[in-house]
Amino acid sequence: MSECNHDCASCSQNCGERKEPQSLLEKPNPHARIQKVIAVCSGKGGVGKSLVTALLASAAQKKGLRAGVLDADITGPSIPKMFGVHERAKGDQSGVYPVQSAGGVQLMSLNLLLDNETDPVIWRGPLITGTVKQFWTEVIWDDVDILFVDMPPGTGDVTLTVFQSLPVDGIVFVTSPQELVGMIVEKAVKMARMMNLPLAALVENMSYFVCPDCGKEHEIFGHSRVAGTAQAFGIPATARLPLSPDIAAAADRGGVEGLSLPQLEGVLAAVEGLKK
Repeated sequence: MSECNHDCASCSQNCGERKEPQSLLEKPNPHARIQKVIAVCSGKGGVGKSLVTALLASAAQKKGLRAGVLDADITGPSIPKMFGVHERAKGDQSGVYPVQSAGGVQLMSLNLLLDNETDPVIWRGPLITGTVKQFWTEVIWDDVDILFVDMPPGTGDVTLTVFQSLPVDGIVFVTSPQELVGMIVEKAVKMARMMNLPLAALVENMSYFVCPDCGKEHEIFGHSRVAGTAQAFGIPATARLPLSPDIAAAADRGGVEGLSLPQLEGVLAAVEGLKK
């Protein structure tokens, strides 16, 4: 048709030039084997998303699954430090090999490629999103049952790239009790819904503090909102994690695999139960 603008999505005509929407999914490295991809997201930074990612991967590995973490938070890569991993990733003509933690979790992060892990990453968006894609297309993930993707906060370029380029099977959202944080998380939840991605679980981090003297729980950052938010959006599993100096210290010294949080058992079960 002479007036065709070649934008089939905006056209109601059923002409011979109509094309089906093209998939934006990238193919993984031909030597990689990944069964399930779970994105761990938050609406904003500072809620402990990377910690929850590391805890879930560690819990999955302890359960007998083969877990991996793709650190998509390119400008703030904290995953290697939490696992106590400081060696550089290696590669050959077949691709790049993830570094394994002491517990066997496979890790890929920009910090594993830098000469100095404290060097800043001063990149613009296209280079950052391209690197995230490379962590999928060039890394040889070795028979991973669940690949957890530690997402940067918000709904920007990298989030959109992961949702469109990787075959995401489900999302775990991380939040904290403050009303402002909850409002921002709702934006991320709505984005996932718009892209038809399953919402597996909602984790409220820093939900309460347990007094070491009396054992009473104190909701320092306000009343928990996880149950109401989960009900409003139909999220099947929830967890409330404490604000704990012991958890923070373990993550800081690279000992996240030594932690065991039974609160996350339901979240992991929900992730495992997602259909491929």
